[in-house]
Amino acid sequence: MATPDNHSSLKPLLSVVVPVHNEAANIGALVAEISHAMTELGAFEIIVVNDGSTDETGQVLAQAAQSDAQLIVVTHATNFGQSAALLSGVRAASAAWIATLDGDGQNDPADIPGLWRRLQSADPGENLKLIAGHRQDRRDSWVRRVSSKIANGVRGGLLGDGTPDTGCGLKLIERKTFLELPYFDHFHRFFPALVQRAGGRVESVPVGHRPRGGGQSHYGVGNRLWAGIVDLIGVLWLKRRGRFPQARDITISQLSKNEETPDDR
Repeated sequence: MATPDNHSSLKPLLSVVVPVHNEAANIGALVAEISHAMTELGAFEIIVVNDGSTDETGQVLAQAAQSDAQLIVVTHATNFGQSAALLSGVRAASAAWIATLDGDGQNDPADIPGLWRRLQSADPGENLKLIAGHRQDRRDSWVRRVSSKIANGVRGGLLGDGTPDTGCGLKLIERKTFLELPYFDHFHRFFPALVQRAGGRVESVPVGHRPRGGGQSHYGVGNRLWAGIVDLIGVLWLKRRGRFPQARDITISQLSKNEETPDDR
């Protein structure tokens, strides 16, 4: 982990959280790309969560931390999955807003400033809590593109989240909102619906997509299909049962405010 001595003392405006598992071939170059892309935004930090990697990912990150003062490495002893890794990263973050992206290098860090500028241009009344990337010109196999299109169509039709590409790892989300979402394994696939359930607004922004640089994909049709169906049913239940009252007015009795408490005496 990066030590406090070489980590920037300035409070970051944005924390970039990257979950990785066996991405030794990609993560070193990706950290460098993120640092380069973020320099125009001011103070930032990069939090990479090594989710129980069994390859050289840990060594690559240890080397990167020696030369990058903005890098913080969080390590899981065993593999817990992408949602758990994101949660660990967000908990370790210092900024009020979080940018997330996948560790395989397919999300382009150069798109992060564009998402940040959109956030800065938003009116406070918009209550914008999540900006989701929408991958253009997908650089995946036709099987992954077709399965993703079907999954997004089914999910969007049932949940009505108005988000064309929830599978894109590149997102900008308020840290407070993230930590208030109901946590479950794979919950990262349902961020738009969960944020909307909590009363926040979600917007999709076109972003680039790149071929995987090295290593192997951890996802396939088989390991997404059945878990995705079960999770979708659960999120539907949450949306139906979630009710969030909003107080129209709060009146505090002057008598109550003027009363002494035992601690005041």
